[in-house]
Amino acid sequence: MNIKVLGIGILLIVLWAVLAIAVPESFLTGNNIENLLRRTAMYGILGIGVSFVIITAGIDLSIGSMVCLSACFLTIFLKVDYVPFDGQKVLSVNPGDSTIVIEGQSSGLKAGDTLRYYGGRRARSALVEVTALETVDYSTPKTTKLTVQGLAGNQDSRGTVARVHAVQEAKTEGQSATVVLAGAHGHLAARDRITFMHPESGLADLGVAATTSSDGRTQITLADELGSVTNEWFAMPVERRQRMPVPAALVLVVCIGLALGFFHGLLVTQLKLQPFVVTLWGLLFYRGISRWSVDDQTVGMGNEYDASLAPLASGKFAITADFGIPYPFFILIAVAVLAAIFLNRTIYGRYMLALGRNEEAARLSGINTTKMTIVAYVICTSLAALGGILFAIDSNSVAPSSFGNFFELYAIAAAVLGGCSLRGGEGGILGVVIGTAVMQTLYNLIVLMKISDTLEFAIIGAVILIGVVADEVLKRVVAQRRQAASSG
Repeated sequence: MNIKVLGIGILLIVLWAVLAIAVPESFLTGNNIENLLRRTAMYGILGIGVSFVIITAGIDLSIGSMVCLSACFLTIFLKVDYVPFDGQKVLSVNPGDSTIVIEGQSSGLKAGDTLRYYGGRRARSALVEVTALETVDYSTPKTTKLTVQGLAGNQDSRGTVARVHAVQEAKTEGQSATVVLAGAHGHLAARDRITFMHPESGLADLGVAATTSSDGRTQITLADELGSVTNEWFAMPVERRQRMPVPAALVLVVCIGLALGFFHGLLVTQLKLQPFVVTLWGLLFYRGISRWSVDDQTVGMGNEYDASLAPLASGKFAITADFGIPYPFFILIAVAVLAAIFLNRTIYGRYMLALGRNEEAARLSGINTTKMTIVAYVICTSLAALGGILFAIDSNSVAPSSFGNFFELYAIAAAVLGGCSLRGGEGGILGVVIGTAVMQTLYNLIVLMKISDTLEFAIIGAVILIGVVADEVLKRVVAQRRQAASSG
């Protein structure tokens, strides 16, 4: 352990001691320590990533925007749509003559069926009864004209119609809510949903837990409370459609990060652009793409993945009734161990350190400096993508205009505090993890000691300055001692 890591480790212990003495009732609670470990883990992954770039005498300013881009893409890939099983696209609605024109054939509709029309801009959503239907050749493919009762509002050219079914029975027994629908609905499965509508007013959207069909009826066990639904209501079964399996989405997001890191490396090594310029471009470009991809709207995954994906970021390994180690901390440990082995126990890690100390000397000694620079940027953006996944799952709310803002500062500050020299050629993974813990402990101190949170970035800036100054002073002291030893 070098003197830099030892110093930052002592600083971390001092900060913990100060908080434990000053605000023990807040700092020493299980919930606070869990949050501190969770934040340290997620920011630590970003810090480890940027440390590889800094060690090779580069910089990456795009980390925060990369986190945001990864989070937005994850919500897009895992978006869940709920679509009526019997839904058909509406081409025109005319309440004046009580007609609806739908695309294609009528899918078994007949006079007397009850439909739900919704999704229009000017025509009102309504329950309507089909009185007649005919196939019309407006264009290819064929369309179907429905004559209905119950339309209201103005003419429209948008929306959906779907068959609804009578609720024959609705009851709650203990903790279990069940309904019986007319017709066989064997296609309904767990995690599908049912939209219930009252003929006059009222709408409820409830999840499906299980179904059984017999004698032309379907009994459905609901995953939610029944509420005010009775046998006066109608039901519209809707299918849950998930765009992509969870493992595929996670892998794809990380691969996108990997590809962008490779692109950064090519720009730096092949076009000889400055890392500052390349990653500043990334900071702006990725933020813009993030906002465009989700139409600049706050996005999330709701409660769709509470039982599967959410524990990855918000779950914990329980130690006592009041405290557990957050799962992201285990991910940090795994990443840190692999990164430390790569940096300190493989020839490629030595190559990176040599590259950072003197690129020309490294090249003349036979090191493929282009390859090692690209690898550094690939590691950085891949870990930024992993961090973006964890932040997105943890917050479950991604505002593309601000999500991940200034995360690159946290990462760079942690790396500098942990012993990475901005001149390149120096750094270690343990120091980066401890540096991250210091940064997050400082943030914890601001909150618990009720210091104005407007000072947060001032403190981060001061930490970066102190780290750089200390690094420069230490280098000069070491150089002077070597010179004195050689002259003596």
